[in-house]
Amino acid sequence: MAQHAPWTSLQPAPPEGQGPTEGPPSAEQVLPQFLQLFAGAGSRAKAGMVRDLLAILEAADCQWLLGGCPGNATPVILRDLVFALSSYAALPQQEHDGGELPSKDPSYAAAADRAADVSLVFRSILAKVEAAKGSEELGCQVAGALLCHLAGPMYVFAVTHAAERPWSRPRTQSLAQELLEDLLQVWGCQSVPEFLRGAAEDEEGWFAVVMQSLKPELTKETWQRNPATKHVFSWTLQQVTRPWLGPHLEKVLPPSLLLSDDYRIENKILGVQCLHHIIRNVPGADLCQFNRAQVVHHALSNHLYSKEAQLMQVVLPCLLDLLPILERAPGRPSHQPPSAVPSDKVLRLVLTHMEPEHQLALRRVYAKNLPAFVERLGIHVARHLKRLQRVIVGYLEVYDGPEETARLAMLETLKRTIQHAWPRMTTRLAVLLQALLRLMWDTVANRTPTPEPVTAALLQGATECLLLLDRCSHGQVKVLLQGVQQSCQDDRLKECLRKVEEEPVEGFTPTAPKREF
Repeated sequence: MAQHAPWTSLQPAPPEGQGPTEGPPSAEQVLPQFLQLFAGAGSRAKAGMVRDLLAILEAADCQWLLGGCPGNATPVILRDLVFALSSYAALPQQEHDGGELPSKDPSYAAAADRAADVSLVFRSILAKVEAAKGSEELGCQVAGALLCHLAGPMYVFAVTHAAERPWSRPRTQSLAQELLEDLLQVWGCQSVPEFLRGAAEDEEGWFAVVMQSLKPELTKETWQRNPATKHVFSWTLQQVTRPWLGPHLEKVLPPSLLLSDDYRIENKILGVQCLHHIIRNVPGADLCQFNRAQVVHHALSNHLYSKEAQLMQVVLPCLLDLLPILERAPGRPSHQPPSAVPSDKVLRLVLTHMEPEHQLALRRVYAKNLPAFVERLGIHVARHLKRLQRVIVGYLEVYDGPEETARLAMLETLKRTIQHAWPRMTTRLAVLLQALLRLMWDTVANRTPTPEPVTAALLQGATECLLLLDRCSHGQVKVLLQGVQQSCQDDRLKECLRKVEEEPVEGFTPTAPKREF
C-alpha cells in the first residue's frame, strides 16, 4: 500500500450510481475508511498504512481535518483512530508479570519501531490542533473539543515510551518526549503536573481522564499483562501533589495496594512508593475515612517481615509518615496500653528484627531509620529502653564498612534516646560508657580503609553522647573516666576525653517536648 499515492490509496468509494467525486475526500470519509482497512490488515500492511496516513496529515491543513468541528463526527473518529494506533503500537502482552524484562527482546524492538511511526502521526494531529487555535474559522473551542477526546490516550502512549525502559529505543524515546511536549503546548501548560492537575486549584486537569484511560489495565486480572502500565501509573501519580490528589483517592489507592501486595520485590517497592506519595499528599482525615489508613498500615506492616533491604528502605519511611495519621484518627481511644499504640508496635517489631540481623545492607537500612522512630515516640521511647540498648550496643560493636553508615546512625539514635529518656540513663551508664569507649578505641586503632571525615564523625558523635550522659548523670561520667585520659596514647582520643573532662557539671534539660498519643 505504501507504493500508492496516499490520496488514491484511501480514496473512498463513490456513492452508488455516481461517478468519482472531484478533489480530495474529506477527513470524515478518509479516516473511517482507514480504520476499516486497518482493522483487517496484516502487520506489514499496517505499517505502510500508518506511513500513508502520516503523508495525508502532513499534506492536509487544519481546516480539512477539523472543519465543522465540534458539530461533526471528526473528534469521535480521531479518538477511535488514536485508540487503534495505540493498540497497534502496544507492547506484547504477557501471561504473567515476569519481573525484569530483557532489553534485547526482538518483540520490543518491533514495538519500538511501530511506536515511532505512531508518534509521528500523533504529533501531526496535534500540529493541526495547534494551527486550529489560531484559525478564525475554527478557534480554541474546536481545539478544546478535540483534545477532550485525545488527551488521555495520547498522554498514556507518550509516557509509555518516553522513559528509558527495556522496550524503549533512543528514537522512540525522543519522539515520545516530543509528543508529550506537543500535548502540553497545545493545551497551554508549562509542565506535566500542571497538565494533570490544572493551572489553578479550582481548575480540573487531565488526571481523572488519564486514570480512566488506565483503569481497564489496572485491575487484579489485567495489570500484569502490560509491562508498562505500572510505570505509567506510578509516574503519573507522583506528578500530582496536595491539594489536587485528595479528590482522586479512590482512583489511586486500590492500584497502589495491588502493586504493594504483589509477590515480586520490584512491584512491592513501586507499590509502597505510590502509597507513600498518597500518604504525604492526601489529608489525614480522608485517609482515615472507611478505615483506609488501617488498610494501608496492615499492608505496610506485612512488609516488615521481609529480608530485602531495598524494600525495607521504602517501607520504614512510609510507615513513619503514616503513624501520626493513625494516632490522630477520630474515634481512637485517648489512653491505650503501650502494646496497642501503633508507634510502639512498629518500633517493637523493628527492634525484634534488628537485634539478630546479620545482613549489613539490611542493618544499614534499619539503623538509618531508627533515629526517626525514637524522635517519633519521644519520652515514650523509655518503654523500649531494654531492647533498644541491646540493639545500640550490638550495632556499635560491628564494623560497617568504610562509610560506617550503621554506626553513625546508632550514635544519632543514642543521642536522641538520651535527650528524650534522660531520667532512665543513669542505670545504663556503665554499659553505654563501655560501648562508646570501645567504639572510640576501635576507630582510632583500627586499620580499616575508613576515610578521615568518617573517622572524625564517629569520634564527634561518640563524644557528644558522652557529654549528654555526663549531663544527665550529674558528672558520673567524669568520675568513671578518671585515669583513662592519662593512659591513652592517641592524641585524637585524648582530645575527645578532654572535652568531657572540661565540661561543667549541669543539670540536664530535655531538648524535645513530651509527645502525646
